Amino acid sequence: MISRFSAALTVALAMSVGTAQADVIKVGVIAPMSGTFALTGQTWEGAIKAYQKLHGTTAGGHTIEVIYRDMPEINPAQARALAQELVVKEGVQYLAGLYFTPDALAVAALAQEAKVPVVIFNASTSAILDKSEYLLRTSYTLPQVGVPVAKYALEKNVKRVVTLVSDFGPGLDAEKAFTTAFAAGGGKLLENIRAPLKTTDFGPLMQRVKSLKPDALYVFAPGGPLTYALIKAYNEAGLKAAGVRFLGTAETDEDQLQTMGPEVIGFETGMYYSASHNSAVNNAAVKALREVAPKAVPTVQLVNAFDGLHVIYHMVEATNGQRNGAKAIASAKGFSWESPRGPLKIDPNTRDLLQNVYMRVVEKDPAGRYINREIRTFEMQPDYGRAPAAAK
Repeated sequence: MISRFSAALTVALAMSVGTAQADVIKVGVIAPMSGTFALTGQTWEGAIKAYQKLHGTTAGGHTIEVIYRDMPEINPAQARALAQELVVKEGVQYLAGLYFTPDALAVAALAQEAKVPVVIFNASTSAILDKSEYLLRTSYTLPQVGVPVAKYALEKNVKRVVTLVSDFGPGLDAEKAFTTAFAAGGGKLLENIRAPLKTTDFGPLMQRVKSLKPDALYVFAPGGPLTYALIKAYNEAGLKAAGVRFLGTAETDEDQLQTMGPEVIGFETGMYYSASHNSAVNNAAVKALREVAPKAVPTVQLVNAFDGLHVIYHMVEATNGQRNGAKAIASAKGFSWESPRGPLKIDPNTRDLLQNVYMRVVEKDPAGRYINREIRTFEMQPDYGRAPAAAK
């Protein structure tokens, strides 16, 4: 029995039969343009404008038109509905964006049914790519960055750690990746603490951490107010003053770094991008972003969308503008390029992104601004949640 969506899609695609090429290729981006995570959506939009400023608005002779749909909070049903609307009514050939894991999972079945490539800009749970062969990701997974943080801790003679993560998919991925690698290297896990996703008061949890007297605390929070609350509680509990190292991933991202200021000096995080990354490609991307979106801040979300659009341009060129999802995805497998974050490659077997992970420490630069200074590089890391053997 054919689904209602399949029937609608068949009719929509029938209207384009006989057109081997399209003058306009539409890309649908589902993004948090409003609400708590609006800065992310605005950065994605700025990054896309920056990319097109540097590389033009055409790929393979076809104009690329980007259409946005607002997705402010986790809502899988709405995510699927928006994706369906973009494919059937707007006729998009590519989908992109998707901040939250549950929303990306909700779109996966539709992507498989419609054979529409989806380039995920953020959602970071490892298992997402297993749900459809039409999914790619230009962000990261928590295992990909968590394992290097554990290795770094061991290098720094950290022996006893407590983990504190938000209790949902990405948080559990982060906890598992870090604790597995840390224990395998001889480290001791004192306790794994999981905070409900809506936790706003981390004070009692930080007191628990303090009582355990670890060498370091490894954390994961999903950004925004939760991260602010976690960092505030860490400092108020006296953990920083007591010499308990703060280890994390995106907790010191540039969109909140200047606001947090001295509270986070010395924090050590592992991530795949820092706005202070010193390369010609990054300098050009940051400059373009400031020109097209003066209020936007260069964060990891800049490269997520910038590189995501680069992959879409590549797929458009490889298919000569044809609506052929399988050929588009095949062309992306093994694709490598130089990104503002460094060298990238899409693993031809898993469709995961292989990329450098940088250990960074928060410092003040000569101009008095707070930066994530890169201090250690773990080259071309895989998603350890799916392909641990591929790591260097």
